[in-house]
Amino acid sequence: MKSAPSPRNRTLKILPEEREKLLAGLSAPTKKLSPPEIRNRLFKGDLFSLAGFFPSSCVDLMILDPPYNLDKEFRSSSFRKKSASDYLAYLKSFLCPLKRLLKKEASLYLCGDWNSCGAIQQALEECGFFIRNRITWQREKGRGAGKNWKNCSEDIWFATCAKDYFFDAGAVKIRKKVIAPYREKGRPKDWREEKGEKYRLTFPSNFLNDITVPYWSMPENTPHPTQKPEKLMAKLILASSREGDLVFDPFCGSGTTLVTAKKLSRDFCGIEREEEYCLYAAKRLENASSDRRIQGYDGEAFLERNASFPEKS
Repeated sequence: MKSAPSPRNRTLKILPEEREKLLAGLSAPTKKLSPPEIRNRLFKGDLFSLAGFFPSSCVDLMILDPPYNLDKEFRSSSFRKKSASDYLAYLKSFLCPLKRLLKKEASLYLCGDWNSCGAIQQALEECGFFIRNRITWQREKGRGAGKNWKNCSEDIWFATCAKDYFFDAGAVKIRKKVIAPYREKGRPKDWREEKGEKYRLTFPSNFLNDITVPYWSMPENTPHPTQKPEKLMAKLILASSREGDLVFDPFCGSGTTLVTAKKLSRDFCGIEREEEYCLYAAKRLENASSDRRIQGYDGEAFLERNASFPEKS
């Protein structure tokens, strides 16, 4: 017998009476779309069938979270692990055609794991992108391994279409507690104090250890098996786009990229082929109209993991 869910379980649910309304807002294009027609839209369908309907040079930031090269079940579909050469061909099958959608100074982030580093780097280079960095973010979850190191990190490759591109490091500073507050002539040296807490705002690095993977007591959590945290997407969006820019996610799953873009006053566009995940994305987008909070971000800086902002007076 299934036990009753905890009263603190805030995992998003789709009620039967909501399904028809949410589905009504989903569609797949059947003709060429103009730039205004893709803004703030979620399209239900397969990327490989729909990409040709999208206009050229319209996207400011593209975030891609395709299936990793692992055996994985996704509702009505699945992904099976491929050889390294076949996975490279798979990556290039969407990376190269999607480049047409990007503006000249656009940026791209591509998620992956350690096992596919070589294929990801090669695919980006062969599709004509400039690789800028490889970000590693720490997942505090992960299965133990008796004969190997526990796998608790993932990668995000940062690339651009050209040598000139937008990047705002100041928008993604981290608020870190000061352990040894140094003073110069009696004044704080490169740190601040607020309600008795001493902290400094530090520039971001390519190692992120302040991310919490969504879990059952967080309102952003959904049943999607590989959901990314809103806090993680917020860092990418704030660093590589401006307000009003178009953020595009062609493997949008339960909608984290789209929802975060909306909360941060960007326009969004996404494609997802699984109907159930589309419903979660659509409901989250509705909820984001009234609740723009992002866990661990206060509009100025990001918190370290398990930290909290001082209460406002």
